[in-house]
Amino acid sequence: MKKFLGAMLVVCFFYPSVRAADKIRIGFPDFSSPFLSLPLGQKPGFFQQEGIQAEFIRIRSIVALTALVSGELDYHTVLGPGIAAAIRGVPVKIVACYTPTVATLLIARPEFNSVEALRGKTIGLNSYGGGLEGQARLMFKHFGFDPDKDIKFLATGGVESRLTALKQGLTAATLGSPPIDFLGKKLGFIVLARANELFSYPSSGLIVNAKKIKEKPDEIKRMLKAGIRANRYINQNREATIQAMTEWMKIDREMAAATYDSVVKTYGDNLTLPDSGFRLLIDEAKKAANLTREVALGEIADTSLLREAQRELGMIGR
Repeated sequence: MKKFLGAMLVVCFFYPSVRAADKIRIGFPDFSSPFLSLPLGQKPGFFQQEGIQAEFIRIRSIVALTALVSGELDYHTVLGPGIAAAIRGVPVKIVACYTPTVATLLIARPEFNSVEALRGKTIGLNSYGGGLEGQARLMFKHFGFDPDKDIKFLATGGVESRLTALKQGLTAATLGSPPIDFLGKKLGFIVLARANELFSYPSSGLIVNAKKIKEKPDEIKRMLKAGIRANRYINQNREATIQAMTEWMKIDREMAAATYDSVVKTYGDNLTLPDSGFRLLIDEAKKAANLTREVALGEIADTSLLREAQRELGMIGR
């Protein structure tokens, strides 16, 4: 326990319930939009309605997955590392997907008014070999590019550095998540493509210790119901969600409004796991692990409780 607590970066409480409730620890990596389902499960009272008092713990995924296995954490929310761990035999399972796709977008200097115009050009990334490069490769492949031959990637650092490189002409385009489009447009850049309009690429959801599915199915179902209500709230309540974004992401209202409009379509309203998106993540994890065997979705996920939660909420037939 001491080792786990020492690895925690931030512990956050939001509007704790005044009545008796199950205390649940949920890990998340940062205060970005894919994890907005957490405060919007708490602030409107959806967790409390399900008898849950949620404690949000900012923590790195490698530590979070260890804590899940030991029982020191109840849920984690970053899907990619969870899939990679499950493939390696770590006893964790994905039970829900908050964001079945990513809001990653491609922005370019105004003289490049199409993706095709970027053929042979240099594209800015935060770093080599990370998730952003993987998404960039998928986006360019969608448009018929061979990412190893038709473009050149250049690691130019964080958002501010990537925009500076773009402004200086060191790169023709760059990629990132909102509010990079808001910031880029202010500098005269244009959006050429959005990943969520091209393919499914799940990023956030709920991961549990596999034995928890048998030991505490009712708790998991209540978490799932709260998550479904939170995501519906995000999709249906723009102004309240924008206000929550200003608090969660520490940004002003103008930037929060632009970010909301860019990311709202990435939130699934029923937490269903998209087969095509998870197959992409499985293939990435297999490649990283030098694994050639087939990996079935059932090895990394269990959707039985999600179907029960959806049925109890009247979303699917009984």
